[in-house]
Parts: sequence; structure tokens; C-alpha cells
Amino acid sequence: MEVLAEISLAAWMSMLALAIVVIISCVNEDLNVGFLSIAFGIIVGGIWVGMNGAKVMNSFPIGLFMILVGVTFLFSLASTNGTMEKVSSYAIRACGGKTALLPLIIYVLVSILTTIGPGNIAATALMAPVAMAIATRVGMPAFLMTLLVVGAANGAAFSPFAPTGIISNGIIAKIAPQLPAIQESWTLDGLAWKIHFNSMYCQGFVNIGGFLLMGGWAWMARQHGQAINIDELAPRPEPFTSKQWYTLVAILLLIIFVIAPALPGVKDLIPKVILPLIANVGSVAFILAGILMLLNAADSKAGVKAMPWGVIMMVCGVTVLVEVMDRSGGLNAMVKMIGVISGPVTVNFWLGLLTGIISAYSSSSGVVMPMFLPLVPGLAKEVPSADVIAMISSINIGSHLVDTSPLSTLGALCIACAGEHEDKAKLFSKLLIWGLSMAVVGALACVLFFGVLGW
Repeated sequence: MEVLAEISLAAWMSMLALAIVVIISCVNEDLNVGFLSIAFGIIVGGIWVGMNGAKVMNSFPIGLFMILVGVTFLFSLASTNGTMEKVSSYAIRACGGKTALLPLIIYVLVSILTTIGPGNIAATALMAPVAMAIATRVGMPAFLMTLLVVGAANGAAFSPFAPTGIISNGIIAKIAPQLPAIQESWTLDGLAWKIHFNSMYCQGFVNIGGFLLMGGWAWMARQHGQAINIDELAPRPEPFTSKQWYTLVAILLLIIFVIAPALPGVKDLIPKVILPLIANVGSVAFILAGILMLLNAADSKAGVKAMPWGVIMMVCGVTVLVEVMDRSGGLNAMVKMIGVISGPVTVNFWLGLLTGIISAYSSSSGVVMPMFLPLVPGLAKEVPSADVIAMISSINIGSHLVDTSPLSTLGALCIACAGEHEDKAKLFSKLLIWGLSMAVVGALACVLFFGVLGW
């Protein structure tokens, strides 16, 4: 009660504005809460915080916006010219017709596709039709295939090349100056990969374990030794065109230019005139996308239309409102409320649970991450022995494990692509129960891996 009594009116109003945004995002997916957040930020800032509209709009994260635009545009070009679809087709054929290997092939393929840049939503949209068609052909329940596809996509979503990873890393870069312990031990690039791998093994443990326990192990046992015609399962696609080869080279260069400077000693070997051009993944993506446009390797108009503008604006808009909350004392109030019920280990449970519950009905990367990640510096002070990287990972993982739910874009994509023989109402119910249960399971996984084991 003492904590509540210390909260100012400005802080209460900023938290109320954020609560309204979260509630609206849960009940009306057609309304972009990014624009609404900016409007609320201007109102709260102007009336209670002493910030005029211009100052509030100066909080717009232009750097994060440009990185997201650059990367998503490059991969929109790769998708619209058919490059990513052919990569998927060739990869599926790697199982050689051995049906028992299909779960492994699909999980690894979706993980790789997500990691190299398209992100979890794009990778799921690309693979769901193919994966569900394969599930129908080999007699695998659509529920199990959904666990594989969505689980792999979300597990790899925090790659430094993928939109969700870019959002996470952009917010972390902003709060890093308040976290001296991290700056002493990690570079931002190294931290980005650490968080990515935390997500992959934690979500992989939960999703692969769930697949095996919910019938996947029994299905694989029945398929042992069986094979089907690979050309019937996944017909050989046409060879890559010159435009698609250009695109593949561009994606490879993106990966090289982002990874190489982070390797020990490599940065010193790169000409100084080149270093400003590859300052971050967004700048590299813009250059490569521009080259592809000049080579007429893809339809730029189609690429622009395919970009996730709604999510980009959602992230940036909520970030503006969170900045107003910070100025008003609202973030500090939320930190204190979470700190009251948390210890160094249990804080990971509460962060995983709270983000999971909200994310089940709202946007994981567009609302939940911009809302919770800025709390980490305050929680590091409020719960002094808590591990900062563990808290970041708990927020990221808790907010994404629930996305198998049909209320999320990923779960809905898989239901839409399920075979005609599937009872979609029953599939909806099973995925809903699974997704909602992941709020608790995710919290337990976070406290186990990052709290108890300290990984």
C-alpha cells in the first residue's frame, strides 16, 4: 500500500493510458494501437507531464524505425520474387522421402528461415501452407505440425537479423547505459546473440517437448522405416533465376556484414571507409535492397506492400507512450509494484507470467516487449541480485511462447492452412488451451533456466 500511495497523478495517468492501449489491443486487432499510443502520449505529456506535442513526438524511435524498414523491405523483396519459397522447397527435399525425419527437417528449416531475416511471422506465413500440406500427406495431426512451425519460428525470432530481434535489441541498446554490469561484460552484438540463443534453447525445450508428449513421439515411431516419393511430397522447383541468385547473394552478404565485424580482430581488417556503411543491420539492408532494385531483381512496389507496416508503427508508437511514462514516473511505479512480489530468482517467473498473459491477447513484439523491456534497469535496482540478461530473456520468451494460440497471427495462419479433413473448431480449441497454458509453462521454464539454473 505504501508503494501505491507514493505514485503521482502523472504516473497514474500514464499507466492508465498504457492499460487502455493494452486492453484495446486485446479486443480489437483491427485498430493500430501504435497511432493511438502517440495520441495518448501527447495528451498525457501535455496535461500531466509538462511535455508539449513536439517533445513527445521527438521520442519517436527513428533509429529503430529505419532498421525495421530496411530489413523488412529487403526480405519483402526476397519473398515477392520467389527466392524464399524456392529455398524452402529445396530444404524440404532434404529428408529424401523419409517421413520420420520430417519433423526435424521442418523445425530446422523454419528456425533457419527465421534466423536469417524474414522473422517469425514471415517464416510462418511462408512455411504454414507447405507444412500443413505435408502434414495432410503423411498423416500428421495439424496440431502437432503447428507446434513445430510456430515453436521454431518463435524460438529463432530474436535473431539480430529478424524484426523481433531488432525490436528487442533496439530497446536494449537504449536502456544499456543504465546497466553498467552488462556493458562491462558484453558488447551489444554479443548480447544480442546471447539472448537469441537463450530463446532458442528455452522455447525449443518447451515446444519440442510438447510435440513429443502430445503425440509426436508416437507418430515418429509409426513412421520409422517408411518412405514416400519425395517428388510427390515436394516437387522439385524450377532452378533459381538470375534475379533470385542476386537475392541469395544479398542475403548472404547481409549475414556476413553483420556477423563479421563482431568477430574478434575482424573489425580492424575492414577498411575505415566501409565501417560507417555497415554500422548496423538496417544500413546494410538498405544498401543491398537498393542494389537489388537497380538490378531489377524484384518488384519494389510489391515489396513495399508486403512489409509489416502495422507492426512497425505499433512498436514505435508504444515506445513513444512508454517514454512519456518514464518521464511521468509511471515506469518506476510499475517497477516498484513488480519488485514488491519478486526475488532474484522469482522475478523471472513473474516477468514470464505477466508478459505471457498479456501477450496471449495482445501483440508480443508490438505492445508487450516495448512495455516491459524498459522496466529492466529499474528492476535491476529494485531486485539487486537479479540477473539482467535473465530478466530480458524472461520477458522475450514469456511474451512469445503463448503465440501458438489461434488468437495470435502465427496460430491463425496454421489453422487457415490446415487440411480440409481437420476439424478446425477442435483444432482452434486445442491450440487455444495450449497457447494459454504456455503463460504458466513459459514462466516456469524461465524461472528454471534463468533463475534456478542460471543459464
